[in-house]
Amino acid sequence: MRKRLAVALSLASAGSMVVLAAPADAGQGVTFTLTAGALQVSDPADKALGTVATGTASITSTLGNTTVTDNRGALLGTWTASVAGTDFTTGLGTADETITKDNVSYYSGVATASSGTAVRVPGQATPLTSQALSASRTAFSATGVVGNNSTTWVPTVVVTIPSDSVAGTYSGTITHSVSGA
Repeated sequence: MRKRLAVALSLASAGSMVVLAAPADAGQGVTFTLTAGALQVSDPADKALGTVATGTASITSTLGNTTVTDNRGALLGTWTASVAGTDFTTGLGTADETITKDNVSYYSGVATASSGTAVRVPGQATPLTSQALSASRTAFSATGVVGNNSTTWVPTVVVTIPSDSVAGTYSGTITHSVSGA
């Protein structure tokens, strides 16, 4: 009887060892969320283009660094920066005190700085491709955007001065905006 009892205890012991040797699966699923940031354009503060005498054909000046910052974290995204202008006026803004926006040309030039992954395309790479701000124009665009990126350029404006323009300080607005997908 002792022999059988010893065998029975051995089996019970072996059974206990099997249960202890097979631990439960303790894996844990872990997730997190990455939220999209903003798509924005920044340009310099007000800019004085300079001073010229009446009878001068035009005035040319750069506007300073203009930057699109894309923190949306896109996968194959796109963005387009646009530029628009207003008429330039002095005094009461009569016909002789107005230089219309069709006389204001813009060219973006090429990117002067960039970061991140994107295919960047200037709206007007050279003075020969400048466009009048008589309508909204593409200043810069990007395709194939992956993750965060930025693009900086230094646009140039050329104001053609009509011969019948009167002396005065002319003011207008040039506005950059950006949209994306």
